[in-house]
Amino acid sequence: MSLPVFEFGDFRLDSGRFELLREGRGLRLERKPMELLLLLVEANGRLVTRAEIAQKLWDSEVFVDTEHGINTAIRKIRLVLRDDPENPRFIQTVTGMGYRFVAPVKSTPAVPASEPPKLKASPEPIALPVDSLEPSAPPEDSAPRSRFPLPLWLAVAGACAILVATFSLTLGPHPLAARLLHPSPPAIVSIAVLPLENLSGDPSQAYFADGMTDELITMLAKNSTLRITSRTSVMQYKGVHKPLTEIASALGVDSILEGSVSRTPDKVHLTLQLIRADTDTHLWAESYDRSNNDVAALPADAAEDLAKRLHSTAASPTVARYVNSEAHDDYLRGHYFWMEGHNRDAGKYYQQAVQIQPDYALGWAGLAEYYSVRALDGDVDPLQALPQAEDAARKAVKLDPSLPQAHTVLGAAIFFNRLDWSQALNEVTRATELDPRYSEAYHLHAKILCALGRNSEAIAVQKLSTAANPYAHPGAMAEIYLCIRDYDASIADARMRLKDFPESADLLFDLAESYHWKHMDKEATEMTARELSAEGDPHLAAAVRAAFQSGGFTAVVRCQLADLEKKARAGRVSTFNFALFHALLGERDKTLALLDQSARERDPLLLFLVQPDAAFDFLHADPRYRALVQRLGLPLTN
Repeated sequence: MSLPVFEFGDFRLDSGRFELLREGRGLRLERKPMELLLLLVEANGRLVTRAEIAQKLWDSEVFVDTEHGINTAIRKIRLVLRDDPENPRFIQTVTGMGYRFVAPVKSTPAVPASEPPKLKASPEPIALPVDSLEPSAPPEDSAPRSRFPLPLWLAVAGACAILVATFSLTLGPHPLAARLLHPSPPAIVSIAVLPLENLSGDPSQAYFADGMTDELITMLAKNSTLRITSRTSVMQYKGVHKPLTEIASALGVDSILEGSVSRTPDKVHLTLQLIRADTDTHLWAESYDRSNNDVAALPADAAEDLAKRLHSTAASPTVARYVNSEAHDDYLRGHYFWMEGHNRDAGKYYQQAVQIQPDYALGWAGLAEYYSVRALDGDVDPLQALPQAEDAARKAVKLDPSLPQAHTVLGAAIFFNRLDWSQALNEVTRATELDPRYSEAYHLHAKILCALGRNSEAIAVQKLSTAANPYAHPGAMAEIYLCIRDYDASIADARMRLKDFPESADLLFDLAESYHWKHMDKEATEMTARELSAEGDPHLAAAVRAAFQSGGFTAVVRCQLADLEKKARAGRVSTFNFALFHALLGERDKTLALLDQSARERDPLLLFLVQPDAAFDFLHADPRYRALVQRLGLPLTN
């Protein structure tokens, strides 16, 4: 039988030898992915449907989730071919249908298929003289000789072999023998849930795939004893095709849960498979079909199945509450926009969710976050937004007292709206009692402690937040060090994290501040320009660099102040930010007047930064400043 050899790009696919080479070097590809690659290449540009793939590669196998098997095989092929699914050179996805091999393929003359080597009869043993088994004296520069002569080693090895054989025959199928001869791998204790792939054939359904990923993570964290990696940590791998072992190592987990979700007007189809990271083996796979009316309970069902499979069910699993399907869909849309930074769009969908289902606790928590962030951003009047945030948060807590998000956002609302830092700390503490891995609650807790001047506590709590989720607020530790005036520690932490988050505006801002207070204004200006570029304002970044060249750091501050005044003419901006720039210019009376106005407006930034920010240090002895801090209900820190 003769089988062809295919050549495409730098690759050579030998169908007879069942091997893939790149520039003469063999590449590792498992059996199913290799079979699928051959099927696609042999199709010569023809669309190969998913049904055809399933029929030809898995038809004789039972209890196999072919949907996920195809996805996994395609991912492994793309990985070894270094193919980008967004801009494919080799494999093109035809959404909702199948795949097409798009690279030019050259078929070389057929070669005979390889035959497995024939086993030869063992030759008669050769008798060797006893002295030929004795080791010769090693040269002077060689490694030390074994303490035992070779015949003794052979005797020991033979005895071990006999003991093992005897042990096996004696114990037979006894469980103890099986465990000793074939020890079980360590139990799974940690999982990273990779972003579910959207197979709906509609890119606008991305919000649904991301939302289901997020809810699956939440339910696994609630209903199992497993350590579940946070959503922020795993979303960086959305659309990224890397070896799962590499991803698992980076996230510090021993298993990966991956899958896909597809949605039609009538139903939702979810496929999941759990892969052990150290061996790249499949531990569990399942598929689910639900009507769109029942989809809200799907993540909880899947989490329960997986926890049972791993014998890791929580002692008191959370009972999923009823959620109207339309309200749930609006919430998922809102959460998607929230995570993408489009807060106004998020608020619209959160509003719709609670209008459809007034007892939807998660919807009210999302709405409370929306109001709070708009007040923090300064684009709405805090006197209007903060009471709305507190009202929504209280509704969320009343509807579901077990919801950590609700207690966290209520803590923020109480701190900003009522200036009651004691009750605010009670709420965020309650959030971490409900979920000891909820990093947002720790982060807010640390920010409030820093505002109160309880610096050592703030550092300890922020370390808990960063340990729980190092991706959510990469600049948080540097900010805490900045607030306590430890500029060297702030710079060291920020520079370390900047390697992993080179476009983090928060990190760049912290570096700019620390460099400035260490009188390194050239470096401070460069970090400020990079921060502005990361925030999408390259023109202001260029203006800042030019200002430093012409007038030093004072010119940089005036350049930013002029830009803020321009924005204020187009819409509302935070009064506190004006106070900050005038403080950097050393303008005492102007700064105090703006701080007083900011207090009357209940600007949330004032509470967080009026004492921690070093720009206001020159005011600390001024009676007007001290009276302002006391009026805010904050203890004077110096």
